[in-house]
Amino acid sequence: MKIAPSMLSANFNQLLAEIQTIEPYSDYLHIDVMDGQFVPNISFGAPVFSYLRSESQLVFDCHMMVQNPERYVADMAKAGADIITIHAEATQHLHSALQKIKDLGVKAGVALNPGSPVALIEPVLDLVDLVLVMTVNPGFGGQSFIESTLSKVEELADLREGEANYHYEIEVDGGVNDQTAVKCLQAGADVLVAGSYVFNHPDRQQAIASLRLGAN
Repeated sequence: MKIAPSMLSANFNQLLAEIQTIEPYSDYLHIDVMDGQFVPNISFGAPVFSYLRSESQLVFDCHMMVQNPERYVADMAKAGADIITIHAEATQHLHSALQKIKDLGVKAGVALNPGSPVALIEPVLDLVDLVLVMTVNPGFGGQSFIESTLSKVEELADLREGEANYHYEIEVDGGVNDQTAVKCLQAGADVLVAGSYVFNHPDRQQAIASLRLGAN
C-alpha cells in the first residue's frame, strides 16, 4: 500500500516545511491543481509545483481538477509531475488528452467523481497507469468518506485481474483515515490519498504509520 499525503490540507504559508514533515514516511505527494471552474476553488499552479519539485524527491502525483485539462498538461509535466491525473468528466477528448500525457513521458491517470460509473472510463483503461476513485466530491478537504464509492474500487480491481492489458494502480482520495483505509484495501486499492488525517494529526509519522497498519 502506498501513501500519498495531500497538500490541499497542508499549511500553504509553509509548504516546504510541511513536506519535510511527511517526506521520509510517504510514497507519493498528492498535489491538487484547481481552476475555479471544474471545482469552485483555485489552488497550486505550475510555478509553485516547479518550486516544490526542486525541494522534494517524492513521486509528484498531480491531480488536475480543471476544465479541459489538455491545455495544461504540458506545463505540469515541465514543472516536474511524475503522474498527471485528469477527470473523465472534464474533457470531451479523454483518450487524446491521456495520450498527450503519455507522449510527454509522464504517467497518465484518470479520475472519477463519486457519481460517475466505471463504464465511463472503460475505453481508456488499457492506456492509463492510475485510476483515481474520488471518495468525496472534489474540490474541498475534510469531507466524509462516501462508502458507496468502494464498489467502484472493487469493480476496477476485478477488471484489472481479468484483463492482461490493464496495469493501472487504483488510488482513492477523500475521507481517508485509519478506519476507511482498511475498507479501501479490502476493496482493492493500491494508493491512499490522505489530507486532513495526516496534516491535522499531532504526529504525522504516526498518522501515516497507522494508515499502513490499517491497510496491512
